[in-house]
Amino acid sequence: MNINSFPARAGNAARAFINNNRGATIAERVESLNVLDVAEAARILAKMPEERAVRILDRPELRNAPAILEVMGNADASRLLHGMSNDRVADVLLDMDVDTRARLFTTFDEHARQAIQGLMGYPPRTAGGIMTTEFVSVLASWTVAQTLDHVRQVERSRETVYAIYVLDDETHVLLHVVTLRRLITGEPDACILTVAQKGTPVTAPPLMKQEDVARLIRRHDLLALPVVDDKGHMLGIVTVDDVIDTMIADTTEDAQKFGGMEALGQPYMKISFAGMIRKRAGWLAALFLGEMLTASAMQHFEGELEKAVVLTLFIPLIMSSGGNSGSQATSLIIRALALGELKLSDWWRVALRELPTGIVLGAILGLVGFTRIIAWQSLGLFDYGPHWQLVALTVFAALIGIVTFGSLAGSMLPFVLQKLRLDPASASAPFVATLVDVTGLVIYFSVALLILSGTML
Repeated sequence: MNINSFPARAGNAARAFINNNRGATIAERVESLNVLDVAEAARILAKMPEERAVRILDRPELRNAPAILEVMGNADASRLLHGMSNDRVADVLLDMDVDTRARLFTTFDEHARQAIQGLMGYPPRTAGGIMTTEFVSVLASWTVAQTLDHVRQVERSRETVYAIYVLDDETHVLLHVVTLRRLITGEPDACILTVAQKGTPVTAPPLMKQEDVARLIRRHDLLALPVVDDKGHMLGIVTVDDVIDTMIADTTEDAQKFGGMEALGQPYMKISFAGMIRKRAGWLAALFLGEMLTASAMQHFEGELEKAVVLTLFIPLIMSSGGNSGSQATSLIIRALALGELKLSDWWRVALRELPTGIVLGAILGLVGFTRIIAWQSLGLFDYGPHWQLVALTVFAALIGIVTFGSLAGSMLPFVLQKLRLDPASASAPFVATLVDVTGLVIYFSVALLILSGTML
C-alpha cells in the first residue's frame, strides 16, 4: 500500500495534525501520532520537514514505526530511514517483513549496510544489540583544534558528542576518552591526549547483558559506554537513554509476568482481544490446576474436618498468610537478582537469612491469631469449643510453620528458575501463592493432628 493511494481526507488530517501541533515537543508529537492509524501517521510524517520526521521516527516510543514506513512509498521511506540513527534503523528493519526489509536495505550505501547488518546480528538485550555505531572518534595525534573542527562537522550525524573517543593512530585501538567539557577548555594547539581522561576507559564487550551494561553506566556515572571487540577496537557506544528505554521495556515485561501472565509485548490498548486471551488464559489455567491440589489436600483431611469443623474457620487465614509471605520473599529476591545485589551462588545465604525471618514473622502472626481466639472466646463473641486453648495453639504453631515455608519457598524459587536458565520473573506472586496454599494446608492439618489428637481428633 502506497500513501499516494490514500483518500483525500488523509491529506486533510495531515494538515490538521501539523497545524494543531505547531510548537509541540517531539515527545508530544509522538504521543499524538500513536493514537492515529498507520496510514494517517505515514501521510503526516511524509509531509513533515525531513529533520523533524526523522527525530520522531528515531524515538522508540513511536509505536508501529515499521508499519508506518512500510506503507510509505520507497522514496519517502528510504529518505527518512537514511536520516535515522543506525541502531534505530536496525530495530525497525528487524520488525518489517522480509521483502520490504530487503528492498529498503539495498538503498543504503555499503558502509551503512555493513554497520546496520552488524547491529542486526547481535542478540537482543546485549550491549551489541542496543549500541549505536554513530559516535565521535579521533586519532591520538590530533590537536584540540582539529578535534573541535571534526565535532562541528559530524555532530548532526552522531548520537552524542559529549564523549570523544581517542584511537591509536596505527591500530585504531581505543586509548582514551575526552569529554566535551575538557575539550573546549583545552589549548587549541595542544595534543588531544592532554585533555583525555586518565586511566583505561571503561568498556563493554558486545555480548554483555544489558543489565550489566546499565550497572557499569550507573557505577561510573557515564553518559555513554564504549563497546569494543576482543582486540580493543570500538564497535559502537551504548548511551544512557538507550539503557533507560530497554530497561523500561524489561521492567514492564517483568511486571506483567509477575502478575501471573505472559508479557504482552505490546501496549495494552494495542493488543487484540484474541491476543489478550492467549496471553492470560494459559497461566490462569495452570494456576487453576494448581489450586485444584488444594481441594485434593482438603479431601485427604476430610475426616479431620468432620470431627473438628472449627478448623475450617482458619483455612483462609492460614492460606493467605503463607502466600503473602512467599510473595514478599519472591519480590525481594527477584529485584535483588535483577540489580545484581545477589548471585546464583548466594542462595544458601538467602536461605539462612529467610529461615529465621520466616520463623519470627510466623510467630508474630501466630501470636496475633492466638490472641484473637482468646479474645473472642473470653468476650463470648464465638465459642471455639471446650478445647479452644488447643485450637489457639494449633493456629499459632501452624502459622510459624507455614510462614517459614512460604518465605523459604518464595526466596528459593527464583534461584531455581535462574539455575534452569528461565526468567526468575516467572516465579510470579500467584504461582508462589498457589504452591504455598497447597503445602500450607498440609502443614496446618499435620500440626492439628499432632496437637489435637486424642481430644478433638
